[in-house]
Amino acid sequence: MPRTRHTAAFALITAATLALTACGSGDPAAAPAGAAGPAGPAGPAAKNAIPTTDVVSGVKRDEAAAGLLPAAVRSSGTLNIASSVGTPPGATYLADGRTLAGTDIDLADAVARVLGLKPKREVAAFEAILPALGSGKYDVGTGNFGVTDERRKTIDFVTYLNDGQGFAVRDDSTLNKVTDLTQLCGLTVGTAAGTTFEVTLEENRHRCSEAGEKPYDVKTYSDLAAVWSSLQQGRTDVVMSTINGLRYAVKQQEGVRFLNEFKRLDVGFAFKKGTVLAPAFRAAVNSLRADGTYDRILKKWGIGESAIATSQISPPEIR
Repeated sequence: MPRTRHTAAFALITAATLALTACGSGDPAAAPAGAAGPAGPAGPAAKNAIPTTDVVSGVKRDEAAAGLLPAAVRSSGTLNIASSVGTPPGATYLADGRTLAGTDIDLADAVARVLGLKPKREVAAFEAILPALGSGKYDVGTGNFGVTDERRKTIDFVTYLNDGQGFAVRDDSTLNKVTDLTQLCGLTVGTAAGTTFEVTLEENRHRCSEAGEKPYDVKTYSDLAAVWSSLQQGRTDVVMSTINGLRYAVKQQEGVRFLNEFKRLDVGFAFKKGTVLAPAFRAAVNSLRADGTYDRILKKWGIGESAIATSQISPPEIR
């Protein structure tokens, strides 16, 4: 039976999505490969309100890292960022509908400070960012982009997190843990369009038929509110998204639970292939690790388990 009982927090994700559509530059941002759940409940007593602690403004320029930038970028003084905005902890709008917050926002702004650059951010649809990087429209893209071997063919990455793929279900689901995608046979899976989740699901759907079972159905959405609404209302049986995003989301809604991690992936800043910016970004992330800013950002967003030991340039996909 469809669920009609939603928390105030779930209502806020719809409101946040409407604000995104109204305020975003370009198309409304789709859920990233690491998109999360709904924004936290409003009010001073809310346990899971979106954190607003300033952990970035004190970051100082690192001359060694800045020195790795091409002269043209240093002289311009700006960093053109394309940001996919979904929901916490990756990137979301605060209640004013204009101010951005999230792990991606804090880390990109902190890197810009290390490099002595002023961030110039444009909100863009998740699926539009990677193609736009090749055209030179943006210097860098953020959106919790998972580093995969397929993406590395056309995109360079500088890693800053370790996240990955996971599942969430309603409380009434009989699923306890998904260790093989054939456990989803006959079910309807909801996920975000243009993500590693959609690719993984589509590439493995044939395995159900080969096992003599009914294939699972994949429903994709460009709107995070719609993904969770589909689960809450019984139009999908399970949601596949990022580990961090799912863990955050289930704390904001009644009647849903995090199922399990399925696969870990590195997450990175995205650049056009062959970028000359990668060494400077890697040095900047490692500088933030050294001075403690990196840990403070992850603690702020409650994702300390996703810390990396060192930033890398386009490492192989985690298998």
